[in-house]
Amino acid sequence: MSDLVRARVEEHLVRLRLGSVATRLDAILSDAARKEPSYLAFLDALLGEELDAKQKKRVAMGIQIAHFPVAKTLDDFDFKFQPSIDAKLVRELATGRFIATAENILIFGPPGVGKTHLAIALGRAAIETGHTALFVTATGLIASLVKAHAENRLADQLAFYAKPKLLIVDELGYLPLERASAHVFFQLVTRRYERGSMLLTTNQPVTEWGHVFGDDMIAAAVLDRMLHHSHTLVVTGESYRLKQQKRAGLLTPSRKG
Repeated sequence: MSDLVRARVEEHLVRLRLGSVATRLDAILSDAARKEPSYLAFLDALLGEELDAKQKKRVAMGIQIAHFPVAKTLDDFDFKFQPSIDAKLVRELATGRFIATAENILIFGPPGVGKTHLAIALGRAAIETGHTALFVTATGLIASLVKAHAENRLADQLAFYAKPKLLIVDELGYLPLERASAHVFFQLVTRRYERGSMLLTTNQPVTEWGHVFGDDMIAAAVLDRMLHHSHTLVVTGESYRLKQQKRAGLLTPSRKG
């Protein structure tokens, strides 16, 4: 290939936004010269490489936008340690099909059993299947909405949280909500109802949500919308953190007598 033709090919690749192929053009051509594929096989490999690069870039950007606190995947999750979890259902949810029908996920369980891990892993899986996601703690979300309400920009903030296809709200119920806080959260749930999926983790069973929201009617209204189209996971196993502390010898059985 003459220098002129090569330069023209590289320019075309850049103008067509095939950046990965343009960057690796020499390596791709060397590999093709060695393997001597057919024209169709070469084109297939060329386009496949570019698509893979774009997918990785899109996923990386989606993960950055989602603001996950840590990196977690389903492959990292120990389903054997938490046999109460329906692993088959979790794998199905990881396909992202529930998002197309704006269904919700509610994960119940005590602290330390892996609820946040599952939430982040399912959020990452949603991004990998082409959806947008946003992770926020319940306290952070409520504080943001209450502040926006006080500054007369609640509509804009609700629009922001309504935008991602999957909104993950972590740790609802660890602190009780004031009435104003419960009301703005209800507005968000109503805004997303049958329009966008929510994934909620909580340490409180639904029977205690009246105390969480400080109002039985608001709690019932939130539950009505969250549970209408939903999947629930109840984790009843041991805390991972306590497990790690036991392995490290930080916790020892108490002696009687």
